[in-house]
Amino acid sequence: MENRNEIQFSPRRSIEQVEESHELAPKFDERGLIPVVTTDASSGEVLMHGYMNAEAFRQTVALGEAVYWSRSRQALWHKGATSGLVQKLVEIRIDDDQDAVWLRVNVQGGASCHVGYRSCFYRSIPIGAKGDVALRFEETEKVFDPKAVYGDAPNPTQL
Repeated sequence: MENRNEIQFSPRRSIEQVEESHELAPKFDERGLIPVVTTDASSGEVLMHGYMNAEAFRQTVALGEAVYWSRSRQALWHKGATSGLVQKLVEIRIDDDQDAVWLRVNVQGGASCHVGYRSCFYRSIPIGAKGDVALRFEETEKVFDPKAVYGDAPNPTQL
């Protein structure tokens, strides 16, 4: 039975409906996921990129906090549930063809990256580089110690 208090997604019926109507009709990929870009609401800094499945999307809207689908863990991931680095929503946007989500958030604890940096985008690639590329650290100090926060929890990075 459908829960009427839960956010509902409209079926995708036409290009006009998807692009020009007030209907939320997200397009999840073949794995049931939609990409999410998360930025700091004040500075505009890109904090992270992740994915949501339909349940994560619904919980994000309902809670007012970011919930993602962890591809490495194959589980819902309420950002900050373990670390305390909760992403409080300021705004949720969806792109023109409703296949990507943008979250603007305020981060409790000041960081979003499990490595300990503020942003998951803490390194840059030199433009015009040739041969072996040396990444440049744009953030030089970690906001927190991942070992102290996560202990022996498995690292979500997959090789």
